[in-house]
Amino acid sequence: MDIDQLNEIAIRMTAPGKGLLAADESTRTIGKRFDGIGLENTEDNRRDWREMLFRTTPAMTDHVSGVILFDETLRQKAADGTPLVKLIEDAGAVPGIKVDAGAKALAGAEGETITEGLDGLRERLAEYHDLGARFAKWRAVIDINGEDIPSQYAVDVNVHALARYAALCQEANIVPIVEPEVLMDGDHSIERCYEVTEFTLKRLYAELFDQGVILEGTVLKPNMVIAGKKCADQASREEVAEMTAQCLLNTVPAAVPGIAFLSGGQSDLDATAHLNLLNEGFDMPWPLTFSYGRALQAAPLKAWNGSDVAAGQKAFNHRARMNGLAALGEWNEGLESEG
Repeated sequence: MDIDQLNEIAIRMTAPGKGLLAADESTRTIGKRFDGIGLENTEDNRRDWREMLFRTTPAMTDHVSGVILFDETLRQKAADGTPLVKLIEDAGAVPGIKVDAGAKALAGAEGETITEGLDGLRERLAEYHDLGARFAKWRAVIDINGEDIPSQYAVDVNVHALARYAALCQEANIVPIVEPEVLMDGDHSIERCYEVTEFTLKRLYAELFDQGVILEGTVLKPNMVIAGKKCADQASREEVAEMTAQCLLNTVPAAVPGIAFLSGGQSDLDATAHLNLLNEGFDMPWPLTFSYGRALQAAPLKAWNGSDVAAGQKAFNHRARMNGLAALGEWNEGLESEG
């Protein structure tokens, strides 16, 4: 393990005004996205879509610090034969890889899940490093349903798996993104989200410490503290930012090099506005940036529509710039009309 190198990469991943493009959708998930534009889910179409994104400037050069890839994409070549990983590197961004095998039903805890994928991970990480990946991502899924879900059992086994993954990553000289996502599905209040997120993060950092993970060589990808989508009492953007900041200050050690939020089903605009308020209004010990999937890709996908590269790249440039400004606390809603 080269901790100085890991720390350097983690700092690059959360560089000022830049964030992560989460382009790690599985074949099944990208198929659902393509269904929305009536596009067949083929290997060539998946390549064309991602190649279009990775060739977009100035989005990739100025606003994207790294790209989370799916296994297929890490191995793919562009239409002209250039490896997609090289397109990312040439833009000055860091290639990364999703390594978990998804959330599966957790035995003994009805309605809760455990993320799988540890079997053979050491060998996969060695191969991914050879293929150019310098960071990885593992997503734990924590649901909220009433007072009994999540159980402490579900939280504990998920953060234990996250820590095992993180330790294996660092052994392979790969920066682990640790992603404990408290879902915003359901009708829970913002206060309930705060309670569960705080508890989960406290358990996570205790587990990372116990398993010898070096925090200086990690990046945290948390949810924002936000009410469930079906909650009748939706909090203001200012309240989301304030409670998210307080939750992080209470739980995340200052040794962590940076925090890159997931969008988690927020609208494009809300995801950008919340990130901006966090950077504009709070003096935090870490850089706060984005690791967005849908919030960066939904508008470009609709504009691209399977073939219109210029329109797709224009939309991606706009969303990347908006979130890059939000990562500096320099965004305002009036800028959205410039797209």
